[in-house]
Parts: sequence; C-alpha cells; structure tokens
Amino acid sequence: MTSADVARESGVSRTTVSYVLNDRTDVVLTDATRQRVIATAARLGYTPSAAARALRSGRSDLVLCVLPNWTFGPAIDRLIEHLSTALAAHGLSVLVHIRHGDRPLDELWRAVTPCAVLGLSPFAEADAKAMRQAGIAVVGTTLDDDPRPDVFAVPQTSIGALQADHLVERGHRVLAYAAPDDDRLAAFADRRLAGVRHACARHGLPAPHVTTVDLDVASACDAVRAWREQGVTGVAAYNDEVALAVLAGLRAACLDVPDEVAVVGVDDIPAARVATPALTTVWQAIDAQATYLTAAVLAALRLAEPPPPQSCDVFHLVPRAST
Repeated sequence: MTSADVARESGVSRTTVSYVLNDRTDVVLTDATRQRVIATAARLGYTPSAAARALRSGRSDLVLCVLPNWTFGPAIDRLIEHLSTALAAHGLSVLVHIRHGDRPLDELWRAVTPCAVLGLSPFAEADAKAMRQAGIAVVGTTLDDDPRPDVFAVPQTSIGALQADHLVERGHRVLAYAAPDDDRLAAFADRRLAGVRHACARHGLPAPHVTTVDLDVASACDAVRAWREQGVTGVAAYNDEVALAVLAGLRAACLDVPDEVAVVGVDDIPAARVATPALTTVWQAIDAQATYLTAAVLAALRLAEPPPPQSCDVFHLVPRAST
C-alpha cells in the first residue's frame, strides 16, 4: 500500500495524506479530514517508508548499537534496556548488532543508514573516520581507563584488582581466579584476571591459581578440590554467576564460607543478595553508563547539551557474608 492508495480511498490529495501522517501542525486541516486519513491508513495497513522519512528529515531515527561477539548477561541486558528506553523518549530506535565473523562494519552501517553508531568496544580508527565522513555520529566506550573525555571508560582491570585487594585485606594470601568457560567473554575475563595478578604482585603474593569453572556443581567441585591442594583461601570469580557456582561447589565439599574459603564476584545481580551466604561483589555503574551514553548520542545529534562529566563512582565493592 502507498500514500496514493490512502489518498484515493480517503478522497483527498497525496499532499494532504502526507500532512496528516507526518503530523504537520502548521497546515490547517479539519479534524474530520485528519481522522478519515488516519482511519483509512490503518484499514489499508499503510506504513510510511522509513527511507523516505529519513530523506525528508535529513536523518534517520535509528541508533546502531554495535557489540562484539559477547554473551548477553544481566549487565549488558540492563544497559541495552536503559539505552533503548531513554532514546525512545527522543523518538530514536535502537538496533543492536552483535559482530560475528569478519563482515566489514561499513557494509552494515551503509545498509541500515543510522543517524548514530554506538560501540560498546572501541572502533577501528578507519571505521570511525568513515562513519563520521558519512555524517554519522560516533559514540563509544572502552573496557579500561581512557583519557578521552568523550569516551565512557569501564575499568575492568581495576575491578579485578579491587577483588584481590579486598581478599588480601581479609587476610588471604593464596588466591584463585574462577574464570568463565565461554571464550566470548575473554575481553572482560582477561582484563579482570590481569587486575587480580597485578594486585597479587603489588602485595608480594604469588600469582593467582586460574581455573575455569562451568556453571554446574561438578565443575565447581573439581575446582575447589584443586584449590584446596594449592592452599587457596580466597577466590575472585569472573562474575556473580561463576561465584554462585563456586559457592555451590564449596557447599558440596562441606567447606565453610568465608572461614575456610572466601568468594567475591562482580555485577551485584539480585541473586547475589539472597545467596547462602550472601555474596560479596563488585557493583558496576551500568545505569550511569547508559545515562552517559544516551546523553552523548543526543549531544552528537545536536538534540541535547553535551553530557556532564562521568561519575567518579563507576564501580565499588559491596561487602557481604561470603568474605
């Protein structure tokens, strides 16, 4: 169905149909005419062309959010939900794309013609330059400290260091790192492990014993047995889900938490608060990150003022009974 079909069925011109469907308030039309056109368009199932609308307005209403090949956990889910809701209030829609394989990024943005591209990991400089030359706003974030004021930094290495520092403060001298079993999480896991290693070296302690832990009791029990032989008394887990598996393995091995082994996770998911014992974790400012990125997108599109400086409280420890 086209606007010509709507015009013919409504008994008005295509120009009038355009005025009504684009909600033009600067044109005098009777309420009856507006209602007749709207009702006819709905009855015929007419949908305005997104491409044509973008051509008229000078930009699309699509924000392309590009993710590396990561798994979707609670933190990413919350970030995407917050971004989508906040940008929708400004008439913008979010398209999430997870990069699989070696497809060039320019094939994607040329196909969907977004008004802005938001990256949850750094873009190659050539990609960022090409998008800006095409008139597309580019906004990004990084997984470590970044001095650029227009980039939101999420210091994963510092998060790992905070886990280790907390365990050391509690008197633990032999630490382990419970790694995830999914290679797609390496960008986060490797950085957090590096932070744990740096903290151990800074405290003059041996390097952490690294073990992959699946999200099941058997895998966690195997890890616990190995750690006990190595003298481990403190475990920094990749995230709260892995930490909860470790707690289950410790229960199955009849070991007391935290007297014999202490455990700390990352993300502060709701289950962490109701675990037995309640899980010590590192909280990340996901909502603040989403708010900043939303403001950065709107500023890049000249729909709002530049965002305020990033919050200093990007992450902090939430101590509970598991340590």
